[in-house]
Amino acid sequence: MISDPGGTVGGTATIEATATASGNLLIDYLELMPRSVGACVADPTPVTGDPAAFSPGFALPEPTEEVREFYSAATAGWRPLGEYAGHRLSLLDLTGNPGTHTTKTFPSLLIVARAVEYIRRTGEPVTIFSPTSANKGTALRDAVLRAIDANLVTPEQLRVVILAPWSCRDKLRASRLSADARLRELNPLLLYTGGEPEAVKRIGREFADRHAAQLKRRHGTNLWFSLELTNYLVADTARAYFEQDADPTDATGRPRLHAHAVSSAFGLLGYHRGRAVLEHGGQASVASRPASLLVQHMATSDMVLSLRRGSFERDNLPSYRRDPATGLYHQDAEEADPRFPATIHDPDEVLDPTFYTRRPVTSAAMNAIIGRFGGDGIVVSLHECLERYPAIRARLAGHGRGLPADFRTLREWSLVMAMTGVFNAIDRGLVEPGADIVVHGSGWYATPDYQTPDLSTTPTVESVADVAAAVLG
Repeated sequence: MISDPGGTVGGTATIEATATASGNLLIDYLELMPRSVGACVADPTPVTGDPAAFSPGFALPEPTEEVREFYSAATAGWRPLGEYAGHRLSLLDLTGNPGTHTTKTFPSLLIVARAVEYIRRTGEPVTIFSPTSANKGTALRDAVLRAIDANLVTPEQLRVVILAPWSCRDKLRASRLSADARLRELNPLLLYTGGEPEAVKRIGREFADRHAAQLKRRHGTNLWFSLELTNYLVADTARAYFEQDADPTDATGRPRLHAHAVSSAFGLLGYHRGRAVLEHGGQASVASRPASLLVQHMATSDMVLSLRRGSFERDNLPSYRRDPATGLYHQDAEEADPRFPATIHDPDEVLDPTFYTRRPVTSAAMNAIIGRFGGDGIVVSLHECLERYPAIRARLAGHGRGLPADFRTLREWSLVMAMTGVFNAIDRGLVEPGADIVVHGSGWYATPDYQTPDLSTTPTVESVADVAAAVLG
């Protein structure tokens, strides 16, 4: 395991490059977290002067037995997936927490740990507030409940308020936070019924700006609007540390590509920050820094458009023509772009509503990383994913939790999108020959994996005023 003796990154890889590996991205790398914070955060101190801008800072609680139990859900795995067209494939499995089955576990645990440390240090309660398309909110609720169950805080000291679009309700999860009447009152899960799912971000930000001070006066709690990039980058740096232990790039002598289904690419940006920490400490070389493959769907293909066309404008999407014989839409053969679906059920399809961000502020940073270290972007369609589904499912067989036989029960398509993007990119000549490929398994789950909350436990809102009534009341 990578260590940080004397304040510098040191140690050697301990696992064979082709072996299956497992670890805990928080417990195993706690000593590197200060360096992660330094690589991601300009000022790690708490922000308390402006209630609307509150932050508890980046200090973490001492790793007591209770804290380690709280972190125990942060498991990760490194799984070989065989070869494809001369490329060695590996899965970075980030879905081991049964309470979420997504990579949002890691930053959510750190967000809650920071809140716990602030509460213990100051005695002031904290209410975390976050808009979400589903997975961030599920992970935050899971982390808050874990903190309560580990006796790190009381339910009155730490609360979480989640605002999710109605279109994502089937991806939300029931837990004791929704089943227990008192916990449900303290931790509301709100469904936004407006027409534009991404509006939850604007409404959430406006609620914090208008009502944080009132919440502090009336209830004595600090409102923490946690949907900010730095809150997610820090935990995701540990992906690079785990890779260095499981399959270090310098040891293979081969180029490497990291593939990730992205909405804003928080995970890949965090990985690259962690990689920079290793390079700065001499543990890894800049020359072996992996390239990146952004995988998106048509409804929100903004990062690929920005990378390849220099603009978010959807006028830059390829044109499609419907085949009357099959009903499928095909790209114009004379102007076909291999970075976009060759065939699609509908050019405006929404493959997975979790990927809902338009014009992400992270695009410029990701474009710069790809410009320096290599990579590309590709957009996949549901039709292409379904064509690849049996082969993807077969590759995951024997790795613990596989894909369901019936794809109609799949509710989170991140992994299938990423692997479809990898196969398409290889077949279309978008990947460097012979490069190893690491697929970030950022999420997959199906209906048997969880229960959705009863709609009677999820109040609906349409405006900032509605959110205020639900939270302040």
